[in-house]
Amino acid sequence: MNTSLDIASASDKLTCSLHEIIDGGNKDLMQENANVDGRSPMGMMGKMASESARWYAVERLLSPDVRQAMDNNLLYPHDLDFYASGTTTCCQIPLGKLLRLGFNTGHGHMREPQDIKSALALASIILQANQNQQHGGQAYPMFDYDLAPYVRKTYERHMRYIATLPLDPSFDTEAEAWRLAERDVYQACEAFIHNANSMHSRGGGQVPFISINYGTDTSVEGRMLMRQLLLATQAGLGKGETPIFPIQIFKVKTGVNFEPEDPNYDIYLLALETTAQRLFPNFAFLDATFNAQYYDGTAESEACYMGCRTRVMGNVNGKETALGRGNLSFTSLNLVRLALLSANVSDFFQRLDELLSLSVKQLLERYEYQAKKQVQDFAFLMKQGVWRGSEALRAEEELREVLKEGTLSVGFIGLAEALVALTGEHHGQSEAAWKLGLRIVSHMRKRMDEATDATGMNMTLIATPAEGLSGKFTHKDRAEFGCREGITDRNYYTNSFHVPVYYDVKAYDKIVIEGPFHELCNAGHITYVELDGSAKANTRALNQLIRAMAANGIGYGSINHPVDRCRACGHHDTIEEDCPVCGSPGDQIERIRRITGYLVGDMNKWNSAKRSEESERVKHG
Repeated sequence: MNTSLDIASASDKLTCSLHEIIDGGNKDLMQENANVDGRSPMGMMGKMASESARWYAVERLLSPDVRQAMDNNLLYPHDLDFYASGTTTCCQIPLGKLLRLGFNTGHGHMREPQDIKSALALASIILQANQNQQHGGQAYPMFDYDLAPYVRKTYERHMRYIATLPLDPSFDTEAEAWRLAERDVYQACEAFIHNANSMHSRGGGQVPFISINYGTDTSVEGRMLMRQLLLATQAGLGKGETPIFPIQIFKVKTGVNFEPEDPNYDIYLLALETTAQRLFPNFAFLDATFNAQYYDGTAESEACYMGCRTRVMGNVNGKETALGRGNLSFTSLNLVRLALLSANVSDFFQRLDELLSLSVKQLLERYEYQAKKQVQDFAFLMKQGVWRGSEALRAEEELREVLKEGTLSVGFIGLAEALVALTGEHHGQSEAAWKLGLRIVSHMRKRMDEATDATGMNMTLIATPAEGLSGKFTHKDRAEFGCREGITDRNYYTNSFHVPVYYDVKAYDKIVIEGPFHELCNAGHITYVELDGSAKANTRALNQLIRAMAANGIGYGSINHPVDRCRACGHHDTIEEDCPVCGSPGDQIERIRRITGYLVGDMNKWNSAKRSEESERVKHG
């Protein structure tokens, strides 16, 4: 191999990419991430830095066999532009601990807040600070429990003030203190949501990718926080816009909030009402066997999710909890290409085994690179106790031992198209194809469990949330194998184990088909149902769908439906073309849609693969 020629060729490709960024000629390159404004100065600079850093990682940090597999369109290590920095992907942040003990962002110590407004202001600052230490999402796994003490402090402050007033002895002091506290909680939640949608502190001028989990705190304070958060979400932003962040995840649990006699059932109903208006919250099912196995009666043992699907629970190197842990890195496999290369099913599994072994090797190599980084390289993440077990480390110490509590994940794209290549049908079309699909994903999970035993690392399987990659894999395969019906004839491969979005299947059947795959994908999973119109007037239907998910092994689910708003007059409803109220044309209509798991209000920012996918989604009645 002529290494100098290879590097020169790669350098030419990088130069070409940089030219395309500058002149805006390649929209898909600029809009790999729909939340980045690629034409803004920071977006352009960030994209140029990203392409350069990715080139460096591929040419200088990846092993030759991994590079070859990438060239062959078989695998892709995600977030290569952050490889050289050694940072990790994401973290479930222990908000309660940071608020209680205080923290330092590098410019001074933040002491414990004394009311809910200050607490939620600091919660925003924590997310903003940590987003600069990691390239993925940030989440609060116990938003209700962690903030309840500051609702209590707010109530007590009002009680102290009211006690100084010359009031009639019959005046209900407690009721007034709670009324004032409730007002403060609403305002604090409203400010937190506005902050989440306006802190452009992430690479490329994005706001941080924020998730919050809640639903199971039955205290007066926790319930007040959740109710006001949901009401503030319903109200929207300053002109009624639907908040893109935080991604809200309502934790469903029988005995707590799922039945009429449960103490938080009213909060569950309010969550249904809110998702009918604003697409959030999504729903996590704590009674699913693979989530329930971790529950020991404490809030810290409740399963939680992050962003579009990430889940971190099992841990062979410490406590089985999400708190202070996250994913280190993940790599996705192109199942479609494997199937196209295979002579038969047996050949497919042999090739899959070889690719899984290579992926595990690559993940371990990346971990070794990360492990040699020092605490001082990630001062907030490590020195402020965000990452589990990091507080006691000295600035110059390596991260090897504490990073072992994180996860390394293999993901996959295109199960549906791979099944068509192998059998002629995908798993929504026949039981035989579904059984083979389950066998394939079960095999991958088994191999990751074996890798955990062999390496002592948390090796996991994730249902990949591909955005740009779903189109990249497809275009390369079509160039080699041609346009094959049901395989390469669209601009995208179907994400992970999903039934293809264009396949006409009943909502309930889709849930039943996808349910068993959730347990196998222990690093993250999600199932969507796409409705054919506004859900605002039909929360009963949403309730039925959520209960169907709970009954069929879904760990994490959400419901998609049109959320449209006229920018001119503010009219909210499903708007087919022009605004029916003021007549504003279609280009004045804000259309909020979900892409891979998060929301985007301008579909012009989507890459061509994801625009094609959205346009072909079958809507369920």
